[in-house]
Parts: sequence; C-alpha cells; structure tokens
Amino acid sequence: MERTTSAATVSEQEAEEPGWEVDPDDEQGAAIVAFVGRQLRARREAAGLRAAEFGAAMGYGEGLVYKVESGKRIPRAEYLEKADEVLGAGGAVAAMKEDVAEARYPKKVRDLARMEAQAAELLAYGDHNIHGLLQTPQYARALFEMRLPAYGPDEIERAVAARQARQVIFERSPAPALSFVQEEVTLRRPLGGRMVLRRQLERLLELGQLRAVSIQVMPTEREEHAGMPGELQVLKFKDGSAVGRSEGAFNGRPVTEPKQLHILELRYGMIRAQALTPGESLAFVEQLLGEA
Repeated sequence: MERTTSAATVSEQEAEEPGWEVDPDDEQGAAIVAFVGRQLRARREAAGLRAAEFGAAMGYGEGLVYKVESGKRIPRAEYLEKADEVLGAGGAVAAMKEDVAEARYPKKVRDLARMEAQAAELLAYGDHNIHGLLQTPQYARALFEMRLPAYGPDEIERAVAARQARQVIFERSPAPALSFVQEEVTLRRPLGGRMVLRRQLERLLELGQLRAVSIQVMPTEREEHAGMPGELQVLKFKDGSAVGRSEGAFNGRPVTEPKQLHILELRYGMIRAQALTPGESLAFVEQLLGEA
C-alpha cells in the first residue's frame, strides 16, 4: 500500500511539474498536442485499456493520462516512448516526439529557431546580457526570473527549455559561421549569483574553442564605439537572403532589404574592429573567471 502511494505521488509531481502545460494562445502548438492526445486515446481504447490500466502499465497516474489525451498536457518524450511500448505501436507513437517537443516552446521562439537552423552565418552584438545561444540553463533561468511583469513557473520553464533547444546550432554539420560580440559588462554582471556567472564564463570558453564560433569582447574603456545604438543581429542564409534587426535602427523592426542590411553589417563590422580580437577576448574571459 505504501509503495502504491509513493508511485502515485511521483505521478502527481510529474503531472504538476511546470513547463509542460499547453499555451492556449499558441494555436499551432495546441493543435499538435490535441492531435497527439486523440491518437493516444484511440490506440488505448483499441487496445481495450482503461486510462487507469494504461497509466499503471507505464508508471504514470490516471490523471496525467487524461490530461495528455485531452490535449491539456504536453507529453514528455519518455511518456511517448513508454506509451509506444505498452500499446505495441511499433514506433508510430514514439515518432511524435519531435513535433510534440516543438509545441512546448512559444511560437516566436520556434520561428527564430527555424531561421537559425537555416542560417549559414550569424552576426550578433549584445550589450545587456549574454546572447541567448551562449547562455547556460542557470543563466537563462536567472534572466527569466527577473522579467517584469513576472513570469509564472510554467512560463519560466518553457522559456529556458526553448532557449536551450536553440543551441543545437552548434552541432550542425556543416557548421554555420557564428560571430558574437559581447559588452564587457555582460561578462562581469553576476546575474543569478557568482556561481552562475562562473559557469557562464566557462561555457563561453568552451564555445570559443569551436572552429566556427568567434566570441569577442567590447571593453568598457573604449572611447569609440559603433554599438551605442543597441543590440544588433543579422542572419544570413545560403540563398543569399538575410534578415537583421537592431534596437537603434529602423524602429527596431526586422529588415530584409539589401540597403538596410548593409547598414547593419557596416555597423557590426565596426563593432568587431573596435572589440578585442577572439584570442584576446578568450584570454580576458579566463582572467574574469579567475576573479569570479
């Protein structure tokens, strides 16, 4: 009896863990989760299993089964793998993992991740915090916990997971050319605490060793600085097209016109020239790590 209660408690905790609720404002994501839920219910009923029996066979509670099948809960990859095994689906249910995983992330993040996945080159200058692609989970969580109006636990977990998922860009082959310039202050500000900062600096050193990655630091003491208008990012694609955005240009809107992109690239080129070289920058990060 004690063992059953323990299992039920674990299942309840799994069901209530933040970050896996469906966002009602994300129509595309909600539709994906609802479709998967209907498929699971149809297969369960065809197998002659009640929800409680199905959940017990997988090691989950009946409540979680109902939430997933009704499209109210995004199923984890492990849930779908176990469901596939119990239902004897031959991989058909497990194959839904990738579609379902995307539904966990906000639509605007999915769109950004798709563009980054197609990019042949990325140029990014950051002046307030470390660029999202370079962030550790702890650093990203600290940022989201500081948002105002405040994010709820579910929103924070979604945002952190989505940001980490974008980092598959470092594993692509052939690798895109990734250039980052960070303001010195972003490497000194201990967002989340000193240990979070230390791990973030270590992560920058790790990524800076990748052949396709260039990380540069803009010293605070520079008297000439082309990045004063604010953050800037440009994504270039294989077909020659590109999209860019800067806080201080074109009202902060994304631009695709060659003339506008030329202005952003010119400014980024000046920022890179004024920053420390990649080698000098990594040495500077090592120095900061020793001080942190």
